[in-house]
Amino acid sequence: MAGSADLADLLAGPVLEVAPRLLGAVIRHSEVAIRLTEVEAYDGAHDPGSHAFRGRTPRNAVMFGPPGHLYVYFTYGMHHCANVVTGADGTASAVLLRAGEVVAGQEVARERRGSARDRDLARGPARLCQALGLTLADNGVDLSSGPALLELNGGPRPPDTVRTGPRVGLRQAAERPWRFWFDGDPTVSPYRPAGPRRKRFGMSPPSE
Repeated sequence: MAGSADLADLLAGPVLEVAPRLLGAVIRHSEVAIRLTEVEAYDGAHDPGSHAFRGRTPRNAVMFGPPGHLYVYFTYGMHHCANVVTGADGTASAVLLRAGEVVAGQEVARERRGSARDRDLARGPARLCQALGLTLADNGVDLSSGPALLELNGGPRPPDTVRTGPRVGLRQAAERPWRFWFDGDPTVSPYRPAGPRRKRFGMSPPSE
């Protein structure tokens, strides 16, 4: 596995270049490992769909670097979502981990996910975090040293296996084709556009 400096270098490029490279990478946390099959790119100040569009806050500070760290946030008062921080240190960008295949620790993932079918264990960003056991306590961790670890797959990938399309659940800049996924993989989450906004106390916007 790449060391801290090596991983940061591999993730330091523009988010739209880094995001598709994360397909096939494996993220590990405790006993569970997930091979990523779907991701979404968010480009900070250049992206109205990003948490960092309006600048740095205590919530999104991890997005501003350094690259190679995990940005975890809590949304809708019930779900955690995880992102890999990319780009130059000091410039916010991140890749949302949308879906994947559990490749180790299946029994632990099934216990965490209840009665979910195997293809649904990490099919969606909240389910992925639940299967891995990620919480706000993991926000900011270095993905080269843990407790969450990222293993990049540097091998060649046939270009026709990767698809791009609009992002899921956004009300701004959703049409940008910044979601990347493996074509035909059963663990990829279904596409759903944003629905009408509901006013509920304590809810966060469904951004990355």
